[in-house]
Amino acid sequence: MMTALSDANQHTTQLKLEPRPLDEAVYARAQAQGLSELQARLLASRLPGYQGELAPLVTPSLRYLAHPEKLADGRRAAERIAQAVAEGESIGILTDYDVDGITSHVVIRRTLVELFGVPEHKLHSLIGHRIHDGYGISLPLVERTLALKPFPTVVITADCGSSDEPRIARLKAAGIDVVVSDHHALPLEGPPTSAYACVNPTRDDCAYPDKTIAGCMVAWLLMSLARGVLVEWGALPEATPKLSPWLSYVALGTVADCVSLGGSPANRAVVSYGLTLINRMDAACWRAMATRLGADSVPFNAETLAFQMGPRINARSRLDDPYAALHFMLAESDAVANRQLEVLDQDNQSRKAIEADMAEEARALAASALIADEPAVVVFLEDGHPGVQGIVASRLVQSYGRPALVLTQAAAPNMLTGSGRSIDGLHLRDALQRTFELAPEALPRFGGHSGAAGVGVPSEQLDVFKQAFLKAVAEQLEGRSLYPRLWTDGELSTAQLSLATLEEIDALGPYGREFDAPLFEGRFIVEALRPVGADGAHLMLELSMGAITCKAIWFRALTPGELPAFTIGDTLHCAYKLNRNRWRGRESLQLMVEHASAV
Repeated sequence: MMTALSDANQHTTQLKLEPRPLDEAVYARAQAQGLSELQARLLASRLPGYQGELAPLVTPSLRYLAHPEKLADGRRAAERIAQAVAEGESIGILTDYDVDGITSHVVIRRTLVELFGVPEHKLHSLIGHRIHDGYGISLPLVERTLALKPFPTVVITADCGSSDEPRIARLKAAGIDVVVSDHHALPLEGPPTSAYACVNPTRDDCAYPDKTIAGCMVAWLLMSLARGVLVEWGALPEATPKLSPWLSYVALGTVADCVSLGGSPANRAVVSYGLTLINRMDAACWRAMATRLGADSVPFNAETLAFQMGPRINARSRLDDPYAALHFMLAESDAVANRQLEVLDQDNQSRKAIEADMAEEARALAASALIADEPAVVVFLEDGHPGVQGIVASRLVQSYGRPALVLTQAAAPNMLTGSGRSIDGLHLRDALQRTFELAPEALPRFGGHSGAAGVGVPSEQLDVFKQAFLKAVAEQLEGRSLYPRLWTDGELSTAQLSLATLEEIDALGPYGREFDAPLFEGRFIVEALRPVGADGAHLMLELSMGAITCKAIWFRALTPGELPAFTIGDTLHCAYKLNRNRWRGRESLQLMVEHASAV
């Protein structure tokens, strides 16, 4: 008899390679504007139904950014910050603990200190502890704020605050003006009424044209506006530098927060420009990371930020307090940056071990959902670490091709906390809003955006919450077939297996959420293979197609001790990316295998 775990594993292996649907109108427009056939194909499969101009997406530029005056409450918020600076008030900076929040914090703090001349002793950094405090303007953060000396008369938030009306009201009652800057969806009742101002592009009354920008970008726009106000008032000279150098941090926060890099000229512009700044290696944090990854890692690209920098910064807040990440980003010397990065690196290794154990347990618990063909996977890990919920949810999405929500015990008694990850075609935050409408008592707290979200659920309401959530997801997906899939960009000819093709691809970057890095498929003969890595989990390969032979690497191809299911001479159907392998100053093409099966 098949066990539940083996049945879950069977679902895991039913991964399908499927070509991305092509928008013929976008394809024709792209070719008419001089893009190559491959570039037109990549654009047309990533921008379905896109009606806007292609130029801002193909050639990202800061000139496509809308003026921050278009942000609802932007002027009011900027004037309050400017007043605090001009009159020497004490200011609190309160941000989320993830990469978006940390980079927002850096943008605000460096602007206040280095451009506006605010003394360090007038500033307070307030970042919640993921496990003990929870997300946003939590009650413990409020208590710490009220105990500060000197007492802040203004608190600027970033990447949080939109759903925190009760705590903001408490701060207001104590004489603190709270300026909210955020990008998360607002509750149905609208912006927090006790906030002095709420700057959030998702507001219904906000004229800012791009609703997908990250929290760090909202913070950057707000502080840019505050600079303009101070210059207008004569409190700063006109020669005061603008905030452009801080776009390096905005690039990191934007990529790490998984906001759209598809039809968003703003996000594509700041990531593209920010990468240019990062690769100048002017800041100690970038130099430390380049040293850690090796000389061949430079220049960084968006994937470096997503898979190397982002996880290390997030790891600290997942397992402990986030201040080491802040100190790393703000480090003024290479020695300090390297020391802080060592702490982040150790946490990241610990996070990986915890993640592996939790993912194994989550897959076992997911079996019943798969057998019942439920539209989402909801699992409660009784002994799970709350800091790793989101990563484990991502693993479940990859394995089963359906939305996933992972819950663990919360710090508050009789409460569960959870993180969810979505799939294409499901707006997760909207699904949670619908869940709240169906069972409000089962979901007292939630927030997020289309791709990721967090929840708080009373322990005794877990079953009620799950059924309401599954109903909300089913309503959105409307009977869509759910299974693990890899969208590919079709096949490449042998002539296209070259660095020249990679340059064509790179010219369309940056790549990220809703503008995925190209993934191709093809059949190759195995000419050589050997397990590599400390535990032999990766495969180094030589693969041939016709007269062309390429080196390839397949990370996490095997479980430790496992042998490959194929050998030299076999034909593999591969899903792969093109990669530039740098070694001692020389470059060669390397295939990055994502999935392969013998044919």
